[in-house]
Amino acid sequence: MLKRLHIDGFILAILATVGVATLLPARGEFADITSWVVVAAIALLFFLYGARMHPREALEGLRHWRLHLTILAFTFALFPLIGLALKPIAPHVLGDDVYTGVLFLCLVPSTVQSSIAFTSIARGNVAGAIVSASASNLLGVVLTPLLVVALISSTGGITISWTSILTIVLEILVPFIVGQLARPLIGGWLTRHAKPTKLVDRGSIVLVVYSAFSEGMREHIWSTVQWWQVLVLIAGSIVLVGALLWLTGFAGRRLHFDRADTIAIQFCGTKKSLATGLPMAAVLFSGSNVGLIVLPLLVFHQIQLMMCAWWAGRLSRDPVDERENANAPATT
Repeated sequence: MLKRLHIDGFILAILATVGVATLLPARGEFADITSWVVVAAIALLFFLYGARMHPREALEGLRHWRLHLTILAFTFALFPLIGLALKPIAPHVLGDDVYTGVLFLCLVPSTVQSSIAFTSIARGNVAGAIVSASASNLLGVVLTPLLVVALISSTGGITISWTSILTIVLEILVPFIVGQLARPLIGGWLTRHAKPTKLVDRGSIVLVVYSAFSEGMREHIWSTVQWWQVLVLIAGSIVLVGALLWLTGFAGRRLHFDRADTIAIQFCGTKKSLATGLPMAAVLFSGSNVGLIVLPLLVFHQIQLMMCAWWAGRLSRDPVDERENANAPATT
């Protein structure tokens, strides 16, 4: 029924989780158990990512370095600059914690699954999207915590300790490496059976959302944010996604990329990963008001999915001159 109505069940699950956490937040001993379950789910998630990703996927297409550098520049350079540019205004409108969340949103890596899926729907360079989105997430495990230390610690009034960086390594990077080592044993099974990984993928996000908003309820999150601030986040996300879709398309054409590459730049360079960002926020901002900090990422994620889905559908209906892609650099 949800498919017929074009409603994303995962988005509904996240919204429902926020509602449950608001009415029935984890408290006391149950909150401690929830925290450990979240840690285990995050570790399992990145273990499965490592086990599924063939090392060859990270090597294929590297010859098309201009495409990947362009996408990474949008993800880890332009986005952070946008976040910093909002500093004179955003804290006064949204509050310090929500602005910290906006800045954190600008520092997380790109999505993988949806970037590739939208590129495919729009008939773009899928191989290039796979390499760029995967590289973004791999580099993000290191770059995002470093950017958080450099930018948020000095501008957001929050101190990020190097212990948090070590925790990121232990909970995310180490399980990913172990997954890579275990790939010869279980990689084939995971490729044939995608549902368990999808369940862990989405289930871990739901758990992180529940834990973050439970902590927010214990810290009286909704007494510190107004309904109009949420509307500002929604409107700002719409403007940001729309502006970046135009800018990435314009940059792709000005840099003489063909249509397929420009589409990959648009869908990889404008997206931010909820799956990677939420676990990092749970670790990096432990002890802070995590619920408010992740709120901008939650809002932006829903907006980017809806707007990019519309744009991919529109591009898929455009007539394509195959000669446009005749001189495209090889990516496989």
